[in-house]
Amino acid sequence: MPEERLQKILSRAGVASRRNAEALMLAGRVRLDGRVVTELGTKADPARSRIQVDGKLLRPPRRLTYFALNKPGACVTTTHDPEGRRTVMEFLRRSRERLFPVGRLDYHSEGLLLMTNDGEFANAILTRKDRVPKTYRVKVNGRLSADQERQFREGIPLGGRRTAPAKLKLVRPAENPWYEVELVEGRQNQIRLMFQHLGRMVEKLRRTRIAFLDLGSLKPGQSRLLTSAELERFFRLLDLAHDRH
Repeated sequence: MPEERLQKILSRAGVASRRNAEALMLAGRVRLDGRVVTELGTKADPARSRIQVDGKLLRPPRRLTYFALNKPGACVTTTHDPEGRRTVMEFLRRSRERLFPVGRLDYHSEGLLLMTNDGEFANAILTRKDRVPKTYRVKVNGRLSADQERQFREGIPLGGRRTAPAKLKLVRPAENPWYEVELVEGRQNQIRLMFQHLGRMVEKLRRTRIAFLDLGSLKPGQSRLLTSAELERFFRLLDLAHDRH
């Protein structure tokens, strides 16, 4: 079997998305044939090499699994937290497979999060963002002016780079109104920083949709398997092979 980049092998084996697999390597948590590997260009033969993550021998998942989770607030979107905070893994204990989150929601944010052990699926979701818009309900401490709404939709300068055009709709007028926001990119804390740039603070943030998939009736902390029809729709959207599950 030809050698492949180690982060790709880790991703395909269901350890993490390719981006997070690189983070595992840089953190010194991956061993190849007994030695710690931190060089991202390292290649290995998955059929012959002994690969370990956190001391555990790498094994392919028994079956590819896909969950929708309603992430509650006050937990981190990661498989492990060095600070000892609650992670989203706490809510997927019933799965026999080793799962990881696809993308992230920040500590205080809530809502729809995909969990899987399919690295190729996760990588496609994260790299083909233009095909996978994400929708949020956001409560802020004051209404935006018409000019501020225009700025939000056209793009806000963050970190020296303007955000991509976004959709914004006032859905609940009030002293502290609710907006619906749709993004095709996902920088860290992006929505909070966009409103902050316009002088507004986000009080609550909940992701309600990923592409066509709605949060539905899932309560915070609850999860469900994606249906075959939902998976087929995602695979068509992402140009993935339809026989993956």
